Amino acid sequence: MAEILLFHHALGLTDGVKEFAGALRDAGHTVHTPDLFEGRRFEVVEDGVAFAAETGRETLGARAAAAAESLPTDLVYAGMSMGCAYATQLLLTRPGARAAFYLYGAVDPGWWDALWPADVPAQTHQTADDPWREKDADEAFAAKVPGAQMFLYEGDAHLFADPSTEDFDPTAAALAMERIQTLLAVL
Repeated sequence: MAEILLFHHALGLTDGVKEFAGALRDAGHTVHTPDLFEGRRFEVVEDGVAFAAETGRETLGARAAAAAESLPTDLVYAGMSMGCAYATQLLLTRPGARAAFYLYGAVDPGWWDALWPADVPAQTHQTADDPWREKDADEAFAAKVPGAQMFLYEGDAHLFADPSTEDFDPTAAALAMERIQTLLAVL
């Protein structure tokens, strides 16, 4: 079983993020869900994005690094939307990563002027018409992450696997979880 460090999206550490982590735990994995917003939650993605910008990438990155500090290095790094960046930052700066999976976004490893580690598999899960989807980041991820699996689901929901949001799509969420479990099973 895998040990996973999962970073939340811009709404904060919602009940839906906790439920997603709980499903991974139910499958036998150890899942850590640090709260980069220190208890703050938002109802609207734009408000969470504004809070993240106000807090600053450096501060949020330091919180992410602190969350990983006492954990082993052979982690699976996972992120949800905004959290994808912090998962990638750690994967690229801490040796020993086993895998990565991202919900609601892909990240260009070049943002850190780093190469993706050899033999570290990765998946992304997004809806095809998500208004927050960054096609340039998708293209860079596909080009710079050897063997990357990029899954697109029908629709335009952003947080489709978070059951605490209006975006929740149970069919897409179940398929994403199945694919993530397949990734974790081969580690």
